[in-house]
Amino acid sequence: MIRIVIAEDQQLLLGALGALLDLEEDMTVVGKAGNGEELLALVKQEQPDICLMDIEMPVMTGLDAAEYLRNNACKVIILTTFARPGYFERARKAEVDGYLLKDSPSEDLVHSIRQIMKGKRMYSPELIDLVFAEENPLTKREIEILQLLTKGETTKAIAKALYLSNGTVRNYISVILDKLDVSNRIEAVAKVNEKGWLK
Repeated sequence: MIRIVIAEDQQLLLGALGALLDLEEDMTVVGKAGNGEELLALVKQEQPDICLMDIEMPVMTGLDAAEYLRNNACKVIILTTFARPGYFERARKAEVDGYLLKDSPSEDLVHSIRQIMKGKRMYSPELIDLVFAEENPLTKREIEILQLLTKGETTKAIAKALYLSNGTVRNYISVILDKLDVSNRIEAVAKVNEKGWLK
């Protein structure tokens, strides 16, 4: 019997998912949580085979919980509405076993759970297309500068931290804005975070 815990902050969906999976002869839902923190407590208590979780939840997100569970025996499946490259990249780095979209047919979810129990990884095809659709155009140095920008550092502070002149840092920032096709630092930071290019 495949023992499953589910984390989803929308109660209706949580109930529906639980009912759907309980219909399968080889599956049983042993716990339901409304956020990542509750899920981690359930995993400790129930020792499930599969953790099925949403990303955007209060208290602790699904991605935070997935990173926490990286070396746990429980296999992790992210089930989300969001086909964002940044989320997918972070999920892959957390070594999740599955990343599926909520608009997939229910039989795909059931099939994926069985495949994951056999040791396979299951990702929605749309996500794989997204990852290969757009490569990170930034150099290692440009990423270092952006990481400091995300922390709110000034040009002067960045120059000091990276042993560069103020003018050189300004030139780098100008090139970064151009490459990302954005008009200011805030947009640049938002774009690289969404794309998952800072990791």
